[in-house]
Formats: sequence, C-alpha cells, structure tokens
Amino acid sequence: MMKTLEKYQKYSYSALETNRSINDTQTNYQEYVRLKANVEVLQRSQRNLLGEDLAQMNTSELEQLENQLEAALRNIRSTKTQFMLGQLADLHNRETVLVETNNALRSKLEETNNSQVPAAPSLEAGGSNIHYTRFPPHSEGFFQPLRVNPSLQIGYSTTGADDVNVGASSLNMRGFVSGWML
Repeated sequence: MMKTLEKYQKYSYSALETNRSINDTQTNYQEYVRLKANVEVLQRSQRNLLGEDLAQMNTSELEQLENQLEAALRNIRSTKTQFMLGQLADLHNRETVLVETNNALRSKLEETNNSQVPAAPSLEAGGSNIHYTRFPPHSEGFFQPLRVNPSLQIGYSTTGADDVNVGASSLNMRGFVSGWML
C-alpha cells in the first residue's frame, strides 16, 4: 500500500512541479525582456549624456537631457562644496590646536628663561665669591689704533724712510705690528 501511495504522490506532485516550472520560465522570460529594455534605455541615455546620438533626439528630449545634466552638475557642486567645507572646518580645528600648542610652548619657554635668570644669584648665595658681570663691548679699551702714514709710497725714498722706520721701530718695541704689514 505504501508503494502505491508513493507512486500517486510522485505523479501528482510532479505534474504540479512541471506547471510551476513552466510558469517560472515564463516569469523569468518576462523579467529578462524587461531588464533588456531597461539596459537599452540606460545605454541610450549614457550615449546621450556623453554627447553621442544627439541627432536622433527631438527638442523635448534635448531639453530633458539638458535638465538632467544641470541637476547632475548641481549635485556634484553641492557634494564638492560639502567636502570643501568639511576640510575647511578640519583645517580650522587644526589651526586652533596649533595656536594653543604654540602659546603653551611660548609660555613654557618664557618660564624656562625666567627660571634661568635667578639661577645665577643662587650660585653666589651658595658660598661662591665669584661675581659674574657683563661688560658692554667697548670700541676703545685694550685696542689702540695704529698710527699709520696715510700717504702711499711706492719705491724707495731715503728722505722719508727714516721717519717711517723710527715710528715703526717704536711701535714694534711696544708689541704692535707696524702699519705697512697690515
């Protein structure tokens, strides 16, 4: 009896499955035709957007294409503007952080400079009798300008040579270099 029931179910359900497969095939074919038409429309639209096959279009289609292009450009511009505003905000935040860091470093530098200045008297207070004083640079002091004969003499002259040699020898005794050697 079980075999008979199995055969009955097998034949009865197989008939239903063949009907389903025929319906699925028809549905799939209709889906294929619809998708193929959509692909053709999209390819034609893409060619039109790229500037190809415009001769076959009438004025209303051209106006519609122009409106589509303008809308696409508006979207692109708004996206670009949003991106640039985001970058500008990020750069502004970075500027604020850098300014705060710069101010902190500047105050830290001033603190270290201020703390180094009082450190010198603390050495004196520690028992050291060394006093450090800074003297401004002097143009006179140890430096004494040489007395040089401003007239240039090329050649050998016996009359003026004795005067120059006397001045040079007196300078050499003091440890200065004579003017003609400079």
